[in-house]
Amino acid sequence: MKLSRRALLKSAAASALLAPAGVSAPAIAQNKPLKIGVLAPRTGLAASPGIAGIRATEWALEKWNAVGGIAGRKVEAVYDEETSPKDTIERFSKLVQQENVDHVQGIVSTGVGLALGPVVEESRMLTIFWDGTTQDGVDEKLPNGHYLFKSTDNECEAVMASLSAIKYWKGQFKKIAGINPDYSYGRNNQAAFIALLKRFNIDHEVVTEQWPKVGTMDLTSHVAALQAAKPDLIFSSLLFADLPVFMKQADAVGLTKNAKLVFPAAGWQHTAMKKEFTPEGMWFGHNTLYFANPNNGPAGKEFVAWYEDKHKDYPNWEADRAYFSLISYKDAVEKAAKAKGGWPSVDDIIGAIEGLEVESLGGKGGWRKDHIADQTFIQGFTTHKNRYDFVTLDKFDTMYSTELQKPAGANFWEWIKTANFKV
Repeated sequence: MKLSRRALLKSAAASALLAPAGVSAPAIAQNKPLKIGVLAPRTGLAASPGIAGIRATEWALEKWNAVGGIAGRKVEAVYDEETSPKDTIERFSKLVQQENVDHVQGIVSTGVGLALGPVVEESRMLTIFWDGTTQDGVDEKLPNGHYLFKSTDNECEAVMASLSAIKYWKGQFKKIAGINPDYSYGRNNQAAFIALLKRFNIDHEVVTEQWPKVGTMDLTSHVAALQAAKPDLIFSSLLFADLPVFMKQADAVGLTKNAKLVFPAAGWQHTAMKKEFTPEGMWFGHNTLYFANPNNGPAGKEFVAWYEDKHKDYPNWEADRAYFSLISYKDAVEKAAKAKGGWPSVDDIIGAIEGLEVESLGGKGGWRKDHIADQTFIQGFTTHKNRYDFVTLDKFDTMYSTELQKPAGANFWEWIKTANFKV
């Protein structure tokens, strides 16, 4: 089913016509459940983050509905699958035209986000992306969107990990290698790492760069190439189900014991990073949610306890991205409703999100005027000293994304050369 702006506008007009004389459509809407469409992967390589986000959505809505919902309206979630860009656009259209949702959240893949962004604007549907952006490479392709709000730049975790490697290991490595997924995210992260080494005049030599296709599960040839290069440090943005496979294969040949490891996105697979093949002392990115962070606020601690009790599992950072999107929408609706003295319009809610600050599961967050999120990032050194069969963090650092992502309108590569980084 194709998205038609004419059909969407016609549908909106029909809703207004059906309202009784003297009663606005928004007034009628207050007596109906608030419907939020959720697009997230539930199968395939990205199932782990998608499921974590869905579970966070279920937890939040259950809590809020028990005390009145959002601005006095109970909330219903309508779930559909995020897969390919084409199919996800069709499902977004279904949520808007057939399910008549009030708002849409979700999206993990940048490729899907890049394709969906213009459709969001055409539909005039307020949408918040969990993790996808509308970047092509590091260049923003939808800089002036009105209805779409986007996650922090993908490169935030790579910038933090790169700065941390320089901070803690300066002078302890020279030969560097990379193994990163062969698409824009992996290539941009590797390039950012090298750019920051140059920025801080770190003497280095790139001995090999490996680019496995996303979903490659036999990584033995890549492991062999890394082993032959004898690097002092390996930088990797692997983050799907291929990450623990790589760790097993690398451990089998002793690769993870002989090199420093910088893995900024490993937290997507954190419970699969077992102690038996994941060493202590690697730099490990949990990013916007570290489930065992003693500094998590009350909501974060309550959610992790609920997640463990109900699902016998521990959430990754996509759970935080989902909750952050939801709490942003909830707070904005209630702020706008209070200011208006009635149910707010879409533009009222959008205005309330801009500049909004919230407390998410993993720490503080907020929204820039250009509709890009700011959030708290957590990364640190792995340890085996815990009650789990997977690694957690020993010493870790916390940084806010104002220190990690380019300002509105800036060129990423030029910003890296001049930003006031702390190392």
